[in-house]
Amino acid sequence: MKQFDLVILGGGESGVGCALLAIANGYSVLLSDAGMLKPKYAQELREAGIYWEQGGHTEEWILGAKEVIKSPGIPHKSEIVKKIAASGIPILSELDFAQRYSKAYTIAITGTNGKTTTTSMVYDLLKNANFNVALGGNIGISYARQVAVKDPECMVLEVSSFQLDDCKSFKPNIAVLTNITPDHLDRYNYNYTEYIQAKFKIGQNMDENGFFIYCEDDKDTKDFLSFLPKNVNKEPFSYYKTLDHGASIQNELMTLYDTNRKIYMTMNIQNFALRGIHNAYNSMAAAVVGSSLGIKKETIRESLANFTNVEHRLEFVAKVGGVEYINDSKATNVNAAWYALESMQQPVIWIAGGVDKGNDYELLADLVKDKVKMIVCLGVDNSKIHQAFGKHVDLILNTMSAEEAVKTAHRFANNGDVVLLSPACASFDLFLNYQERGSLFKQAVANL
Repeated sequence: MKQFDLVILGGGESGVGCALLAIANGYSVLLSDAGMLKPKYAQELREAGIYWEQGGHTEEWILGAKEVIKSPGIPHKSEIVKKIAASGIPILSELDFAQRYSKAYTIAITGTNGKTTTTSMVYDLLKNANFNVALGGNIGISYARQVAVKDPECMVLEVSSFQLDDCKSFKPNIAVLTNITPDHLDRYNYNYTEYIQAKFKIGQNMDENGFFIYCEDDKDTKDFLSFLPKNVNKEPFSYYKTLDHGASIQNELMTLYDTNRKIYMTMNIQNFALRGIHNAYNSMAAAVVGSSLGIKKETIRESLANFTNVEHRLEFVAKVGGVEYINDSKATNVNAAWYALESMQQPVIWIAGGVDKGNDYELLADLVKDKVKMIVCLGVDNSKIHQAFGKHVDLILNTMSAEEAVKTAHRFANNGDVVLLSPACASFDLFLNYQERGSLFKQAVANL
């Protein structure tokens, strides 16, 4: 029987990155995937001399391993994971394993919404401050692959609750928790507390040398701060409260403090590159990271003023016939769609729908009444959207493709309207992922 030091379950970006890092550090490695690997990943594994299998798991090989790394996408209720746990084999996260071989100063960012934008803003800020910095995790290249290729001096990571689930030793120098609202509850036994606890694993190993940056306005975050070690430096940011540390806004002026609670800089939020309350939160979070690192206030100010938003997140696509088209395909839950609708100033034709993750649409009712003139559903089953908003808008139409949705919205749009793709749902009923959904939306707009 073959025996391996390390078995990696899942052959996506995270798993292949771990395999490359492991082989570079002398492990005997098996990568096992129940599905089929993408050709590019299979080729990488062959070239690196890594043993791999696809289309199923060979249990005797897996249960003979010294350690197992589980892909974030594989739930704990998976039969093979249950057997590994029952056998007493340690199950690691990619975050634990990659940090084992990294000396980088690590900034990790999580949250239900805003984490991709905030991660990108922090990375941009550190680049502007001339840090030797890499970007990875749930955005772009996996953490393990980054470390395998070249361990940087500083690493900025976007991390999801799925990535944090199996963390035992991961310890960032700075952790940012943007917010917490119900999401992915199907993964957490429909128990919101379990989801919150997963998010808070980002700070479970931090100490007096670390900074935990969080939203003071987020009740669920505040209620669980006791989960953190008591000696962690906690730095809040707030849109609605006046604070004496972290960052807060009064009369459209952000006040940013240093770690000694002295005013570091001020900036009018009208000068932020990204508009809307949600982006004010993202900008403040990035600014607090900057002040915690002692980055020059001029650099922080310029970075917040000049930042370009990430693709598929409130991305301006085009203006056609006086109508703006906005791609917010990354809004895969109700809270993200709330932020998008809140930031709209013109009458909205809202393209929404997809795979419902237990959404409570009541949270959007007031915004829909105030701002939305029509809903174009983009999904296989749109019944919950019709039920939730049928009494608030005059017209809700069903479509089954991005092209059909855009053409329908275009037909009913008037000069001065905005067509907003902000689905509030996952994408995999009609699309591979939110990126494909957003790209096809943009292509359909270009074809008008």
